[in-house]
Amino acid sequence: MKTLTSLKAEMLAQDDVRTHYESLADEFAMARELIAARTRAGLTQADVAARMGTTQSVIARIEGGKATPSLRSVQRYAEAIGCRAVVRLERLPRR
Repeated sequence: MKTLTSLKAEMLAQDDVRTHYESLADEFAMARELIAARTRAGLTQADVAARMGTTQSVIARIEGGKATPSLRSVQRYAEAIGCRAVVRLERLPRR
């Protein structure tokens, strides 16, 4: 039986899979940040949904990276957990 780690390594060894996975890095980073902030606030997805006037499934899609939220949605999410959304642009490394 394969472990999740070994299966991931096997999948990422395929160029097309690795390229697609790497193209989603920013979405994964945002999802991790949202989940971490909500967890620090001691809230569930249902709590955030109620505060935003939406459903838990919408929050799950946002946190799961299955939906790319608008800046306004991120601001509403941040307000719901007692935070402020901040946008920062970083220079790309030269190639």
